[in-house]
Amino acid sequence: MRRITRDQLRCWRTSEALAGDIVLAVSELVTNAVCYGSGYVSLRVWPTTGELVVEVRDGAPQARAEIRCPGDDEVSGRGIFLVATLADRWGVSDGGATTWCLFSRSSG
Repeated sequence: MRRITRDQLRCWRTSEALAGDIVLAVSELVTNAVCYGSGYVSLRVWPTTGELVVEVRDGAPQARAEIRCPGDDEVSGRGIFLVATLADRWGVSDGGATTWCLFSRSSG
């Protein structure tokens, strides 16, 4: 999904810096959906006026995405923190089954 996302971002003439942030966010959100979701994962990325939107749906509202504070020895638990740091805004909808983030096109 990273390659497909990067290719589409090139078509939209997204800067390399912004595309890198978006691809990393996509990777983290899709990984969370695969690890904690119901087995079904969908990814949508689309432009709006001034923003690029990323939406990952996993069909598992009970596995709501949230920022964690993992210990130094933990090897996971930082994905949503990364998304929150990279994106201009992020959140969950559909009772937790969908996690989304927005990137300003002027950020990159």
